[in-house]
Parts: sequence; structure tokens; C-alpha cells
Amino acid sequence: MSNQTTLTEFLLLGFSDIRELQILHFVMFLLIYLVGLMGNLLIITAIVLDHQLHIPMYFFLVNLSILDLGSISVTIPKSMANSLMNTSLISYPGCVTQVFLFFLFTAADLALLTIMAYDRYVAICQPLHYESIMNRRACVQMAASAWITGIVYSALHTGNTFRLPFCQSNVINQFFCEIPQLLKLTCSDSYLSEIGAIAFSMFLGSNCFVFIIVSYVQIFKAVLRIPSEQGRGKAFSTCLPHLTVVSLLLCTGSFEYMKPTSSSASNMDLMMGVLYSLVPPIMNPIIYSMRNKEIKAALKKLIVWRLISKN
Repeated sequence: MSNQTTLTEFLLLGFSDIRELQILHFVMFLLIYLVGLMGNLLIITAIVLDHQLHIPMYFFLVNLSILDLGSISVTIPKSMANSLMNTSLISYPGCVTQVFLFFLFTAADLALLTIMAYDRYVAICQPLHYESIMNRRACVQMAASAWITGIVYSALHTGNTFRLPFCQSNVINQFFCEIPQLLKLTCSDSYLSEIGAIAFSMFLGSNCFVFIIVSYVQIFKAVLRIPSEQGRGKAFSTCLPHLTVVSLLLCTGSFEYMKPTSSSASNMDLMMGVLYSLVPPIMNPIIYSMRNKEIKAALKKLIVWRLISKN
């Protein structure tokens, strides 16, 4: 019982105990963080300043970029600070906060990607009704529902995890606080309830993925009927990036949460943690800016405007 009541901190698994490699880890994570930060901020700024992009698809993209900024800001700075200061400590409240915010941003991210699939379906398959269906009020309500979904799910999982007694150890085999790794530290059979909650969440995530796939099947059928090759290209340029982002997030996240957790530290756990927690938020702005001509045009105008204002 003493271990259960006096636990005030956790130890996060580092990438290496060698000081030179810790500095290398700090530099690499700093570069990744700056790329994600600048990429998402550029997309937000370009869309906000370009009035031609004030349409539902880009309104949702701004929300997605905000979620991605939050997601990488929850995990990367703490890991960089630990590497720089040669420590692995994270306080109990800090771990709770990290779990809550990371799950909030990830769940809201998936909900928003599902909404974006519906937006593309209406735009391409029901273009005459698009403005009436995806009006300003409906878009705000959809975006708010994504954020509320993230908050509710995060509160559910965070509360369900940290109500459990921790008495096995305080070492987390991951570079950030992750629920599957935390469940290994509990000494009560009550952790099965959180596993059930995770399984239910994966079921809902699978349903979202099925909904997205069905939407895109209908979208691609409609796109192939477009007589203009330019029209088909524009439709594919807005749909394929979204499908890539969804697949990347769901495939990596599902593998990490559904695979059996090992009792010892594993490089695979660390690599999968990086893959599903850092890669999607970093890749989102790159995928959207490279595949979307309107975003590229807005970014060019933003850069030209900055150069002119400086001169």
C-alpha cells in the first residue's frame, strides 16, 4: 500500500544512456518539432489570410492543424528536456496531464478526419446541396463535436487509468506517458476495464475508418464520371491527401494499442511510439501542402507578401 500512496513520479524510458546520443536525440526531436510547428502554423496562417480558402474544407483543416500542434507539443518538449538535462523523470500530475491531452488531441483528430471525409463526400457527390448542408453553423457544430468527443474520451480513459493502484514499478517503457505501458504497472485486476475501454475505442475507430472508406468509394465513383480531366485531378488532389493521413494515423495507432505489451523495455515500443505519435502530425501539413494546389498557391502568396512587406 505504501507504493500505491507515495508514488509521485514516473521514469520515462530514454533512447540511450550515452550522453552523445542523448544530445543527438535532443537535436533530432528539436528538428522534428520545428518542422511540425512551422508546417502547421504556415497552413493555419495561409488559410486565415486567404479569403478564398474560407470554405468548410479549409476550416476543418485549420482545426486539424491546431490539433496536430497540440499533439506534438504534449510529447516532444518533455522528451527533449529530459535528454538535455540527462534525466527521465516526469511527475505524477505531469503524466496525468500528458495522457489526458494526448488522448484528447488524438481522439479529436480522428473525429475531425471523419467529418472531413463527409465534407468531401457532400462536395463531390451532392454539389448542388453542398452550401445548404455544409453551412457555417453546421461546420462550427461539427468541429465543436470533434473537440467535445476528444475531451469526453480523454476524460474517460485518463480517469479509468489513474484510478488504478500502481505498485509494480514506476518505469514507463516509452518516451511519453502511454496508457498500455501504464497498465503494466498496476497491481489490480481492475485494469481489465481500461483494456475493455481501449478495445471499445478501437471498435469506434474502426467504424470511423469504415465510414471514411465507404465515403471515398462513393467519391471515387463520382470522380470517375467527371468528364473533365482537370476536374478529376482537382477532386483527387483534395481527397488523396486526406485518405493518406487517415490511413497513417489509424494503422500506426491500432498496431501500437492492439499489440501485446512486453514486460521489458523494447526498441520496437519506442519506434512505434514515435511512428504513431509524431509522424502523422508532422506529415499532415507536408501531405496537404504538396498535394493541394490551393494550399500551395496560398503559401506562395503568403511568402511573397512577407518578402514585399520586408522590402
